[in-house]
Amino acid sequence: MGTKTTRIHEVAPEAPRALLLIVSSTSDTQSQQERRAEELAALVDTMGVIVDQIEYVTLRTPNSTTLIGSGKVAEIGAIISERTVDLAIFEIPLSPRIQRNLEQIWDCAVIDRDEVILQIFADRAQTKEAVLQVELARLEYSLPRLTRKWTHLSRQRGGMRGTRDAGETQLEMDRRQISDKILLLKGQLAKVVTQRAVQRSQRLESSIPVGAIVGYTNSGKSSLLNALTDAGVFVEDKLFATLDPTTRAVKLPGGEEILLSDTVGFVSNLPHTLVDAFKSTLEEAVYADFLIIVCDASSPDMIANYTTTVQVLEELGATDKPAIVLANKIDKMEDDFAVSRLRSMYTPVIESSIVTQEGLDLLVDEIGELLRRIRPLSTYLIPNDRHDLVAHIHRWGQVQQIEYTEAGIFVKARIDGRYRGPLEPFLQ
Repeated sequence: MGTKTTRIHEVAPEAPRALLLIVSSTSDTQSQQERRAEELAALVDTMGVIVDQIEYVTLRTPNSTTLIGSGKVAEIGAIISERTVDLAIFEIPLSPRIQRNLEQIWDCAVIDRDEVILQIFADRAQTKEAVLQVELARLEYSLPRLTRKWTHLSRQRGGMRGTRDAGETQLEMDRRQISDKILLLKGQLAKVVTQRAVQRSQRLESSIPVGAIVGYTNSGKSSLLNALTDAGVFVEDKLFATLDPTTRAVKLPGGEEILLSDTVGFVSNLPHTLVDAFKSTLEEAVYADFLIIVCDASSPDMIANYTTTVQVLEELGATDKPAIVLANKIDKMEDDFAVSRLRSMYTPVIESSIVTQEGLDLLVDEIGELLRRIRPLSTYLIPNDRHDLVAHIHRWGQVQQIEYTEAGIFVKARIDGRYRGPLEPFLQ
């Protein structure tokens, strides 16, 4: 087992401090380890904890009780004592048993990357659905970890039924209490999801095309929505700044109106419990007519992040719809190799900087071209006595021109293919 140490910076004594542990196999390259460390550091910073130090550990044979060997456990324990850090954070998932054992040995809190993400989601959730989703995920994560010395997740009070049995321990009470709370949350969440399904179906029945802005977290999705709509969506240089979809109307230069939805950012190895918990939020991409995939062109991991985004979309079944790839932050880009590689993987790719507004006009033009492909402008000559068909076009399409003549009613409109059937005999 080998190790390498990176000192980050000295910190204020009153701030929570963390020791990050990057556990890798012998096949992992240094650059891979460093990228994982950078992402974890960004996550921890977003959580509000200052990174005091990073330890790189090469693991050859996992220890069943402590994951890492006794010598490395002692070495890290000495660092924890010397630096007086508040918690140790592993970049890889830990079993409840290993967490408990390490907390007892090191006498400090031990958490993993999944718990960091859970905490961020809990801090950032705003809508009722997001709050319920996060709380459910947190409780399901904490249930097998109740015997830990350190309780990072807050204890749940309320929702408990019955009275305490004579021989019931505090641990049993906590388990029963959390299990009851999980059932309660699932019932509440089901009602909220039903309400969102109704709202979504209303949008689907609308004639207005819907686009979903997707991409790796912190790539500039919310900033893009702000730039196009003046939506005022919360923007911060933190990971997972947006956890709830925000939908706004955009009017294109050609007169077409669309709806754009911002979605939760993707991240590599997102805990499956959170993917499931946020499925209703991510389904904005599933039900959209088209996607805008935002990439951070300044990131050395842009291609890997793009691949992660596509993988999540595949899991959601959302890769069968037209998409535009936006290479954002070109004002911070050091070279264009990654963008060139991205162009070889997908087209169209639009280079942009939301900060400088560069490329946004091209994006708007491309959206217009995409709409013209999926909803072509058609001309119909409707009989004068078929006002029901005119109403049908107004209901399901976007009318650009209408003219009443003796020969009939001339209508130029864009209408979704699902609703063109009754109009086909009158197509000009």
